[in-house]
Amino acid sequence: MTAAVDPGRWHARLAELATEYEVPGTSLAFLHEGEIHEFAAGVLNVATGVPATTDSLFQIGSITKVWTATQIMLLVERGELTLDTPVSRVLPEFKVADPEVTEAVTIRHLLSHTSGLDGDLFLDTGRGDDCVERYVAACADLPQNHPLGATQSYCNSGFIVAGRVVERLTGTVWDAALREQIIEPLGLTHTWTLPEDVLRFRAAMGHMDGAPAPMWGLMRSCGPAGLVSARAADVVAFARAHFAADTGLLTRPRALWEPQVDIPNPHTMGRQWGIGWILDEWQGHRVISHGGNTIGQAAMLWAIPDTATAVCVLANGGHTAAFQHALATELFGELLGLAVPPKLGPPAEPYETDVERHAGVYERTGARLQLTARDGRLTLHVEPTGALADRQPRLDVDLVAVDDATFVGRPDGRPDWLPVVFYRLPDGTPYIHLGVRATPKVA
Repeated sequence: MTAAVDPGRWHARLAELATEYEVPGTSLAFLHEGEIHEFAAGVLNVATGVPATTDSLFQIGSITKVWTATQIMLLVERGELTLDTPVSRVLPEFKVADPEVTEAVTIRHLLSHTSGLDGDLFLDTGRGDDCVERYVAACADLPQNHPLGATQSYCNSGFIVAGRVVERLTGTVWDAALREQIIEPLGLTHTWTLPEDVLRFRAAMGHMDGAPAPMWGLMRSCGPAGLVSARAADVVAFARAHFAADTGLLTRPRALWEPQVDIPNPHTMGRQWGIGWILDEWQGHRVISHGGNTIGQAAMLWAIPDTATAVCVLANGGHTAAFQHALATELFGELLGLAVPPKLGPPAEPYETDVERHAGVYERTGARLQLTARDGRLTLHVEPTGALADRQPRLDVDLVAVDDATFVGRPDGRPDWLPVVFYRLPDGTPYIHLGVRATPKVA
């Protein structure tokens, strides 16, 4: 079942939802029955009051990873490499701390977040065209977050390495390769990676705690993992190119939808990871998606291939996760009669379990997690570490058991619940899975 689009209603409804979830500015585009519809509401910067428009550029953050995965797949289709090619075969100079991983990690591991490389190494290697090359060289001491292929953990560093693979095989910098491989063939006029290009357009400023963020964007070395800025309609056009081979981009777009690994915490983004895309199923419909968060900006892209429907919503602050879910629930229900699964919350009746076994310290690059058990309750404290520690808030939240391994907590001031899953690897090592990242217990 599909429904006609009422533009007037969605202009008004987007503004209402933005106000409800304290989002300063937002842009929405969706593809429905072959037509792209665009809407915008609010302001790009509360300090300037410049209105958000449909042609405004927002940072799409980690949705960029699907673009980088697509670049790799275009090279696979050209016969330049395969998903199972070891990274070291393309980049002989590539090294990480574990010499066995250095030799064995493959392109597939990078694009499915199963490499085990500690993934949140944010390192400024300068603004030059060699920044990605220099970042990869700095990975020589990068430790393992988990054994190669043992589980799934979100890995920004792996996608930056993948971007370097693109550079080596195309003979040009990642930004230029992205334009040649994807942006120009799709005719995308409002998609850029460098701030000096973004500044030529109306550009959103991120917000934290209702005020403009202290900086606009991340360092250039993070490009292949999260530096695309675009209008929502361009992101939707990119998604449409993954629906069928006749779009002129990929000859086998479905190869990116093939499940690669189950996500240990399926309550955050989806059940599985493919090649770049996150995979889920809603009422028998395959859903491919990806989200992105940068400094005070958030983006979300959902696509339903069998209905040729794609939705992108961009926002520059506020309660973005709850905003995105509320919008998706209403929009997919109206357009397709499709029920978006509700977010996990606490059980109707209290669930009693032994919380002491989960207490302790869990740590990875970028975050130290302290789990404290007291009076039968579990409290989570997250301390950001590393280069972006002063750009991320600390988190303190009481957790509520859903079952023996699954907990939820609602941080102060947030309308949505945060899901947490405790689990063990096949070798028995305990981990916590939070924010699509696996973090090992260290004490």
